[in-house]
Amino acid sequence: MTGQRAVAGILHPGSMGAAVAAQAHGNGATVLWCSEGRSVATRRRAVEAGLTEVSSLGHLVERSQVLLSICPPATAAAVANDVAACGYQGVYVEANAIAPERVGRVAATLPDATVVDGSLIGSPPRGDKQPQLFLSGPGEAVAQVEELFVGTDVRTRRLGFELGQASALKLAYTSYQKASRVLAALSYAMAADHGVEEELLEVAEGRSGSYLAEPNYIAKTAARAWRWAPELTEAADVLESCGLPGEPVRGAAGALLRWQEERDAELTMEEALSRLHHLR
Repeated sequence: MTGQRAVAGILHPGSMGAAVAAQAHGNGATVLWCSEGRSVATRRRAVEAGLTEVSSLGHLVERSQVLLSICPPATAAAVANDVAACGYQGVYVEANAIAPERVGRVAATLPDATVVDGSLIGSPPRGDKQPQLFLSGPGEAVAQVEELFVGTDVRTRRLGFELGQASALKLAYTSYQKASRVLAALSYAMAADHGVEEELLEVAEGRSGSYLAEPNYIAKTAARAWRWAPELTEAADVLESCGLPGEPVRGAAGALLRWQEERDAELTMEEALSRLHHLR
């Protein structure tokens, strides 16, 4: 792609995907998105990101040298199947929070493409946010992905040549980063039921780095539960495949499922805690 304007495609541009695609666009790439069947909110994000609309997935696949799959973990396989049905032969970046074994199955689904394993860690690249995109897989394909983001707020880092390395890193990180927020919410819910939430906050504030000292994050956790629960389920699967106990992380995923109807909702902390309880 050096010396010419690269053409990339973004599959299902959500909050993270659209922001990442905007960085590639700002770096000189033409970034396509498929409007077929997508929502008004998706269209708004795509327009704001400066993406180029195409009418069908077939057109997206045909024109893209690199495809970025950044979607909820539960839909990763279906997205790959749809792309495979279009006969894609370029570089396919599987950048979802899925287990290494599932990355291998995605690669098998796309025999004519070159699959790169990717993991995004950090917030969407807006303002001063600079997420890291970790990559593993065939060297030349990884280099093509790196070139899309040179000098942008998406900081790429190559891990190695083995598919699954990037995904393993993501799930190792998410096991703590997301589960700890769920555990904090459960702690607050228990304390609130007994009228001691202020005292819990005082104790937590005396200890550095505790999510218990950030109660306002509980509502944000509830709004993201629909994305985080599948990630933690994947992480639990990987823990167990390594001979480690996955129950704590799986339990956190189960707690998140109580918030699954609150997709991107703007809740108060009290509303989030109320929805965390059993229906009474």
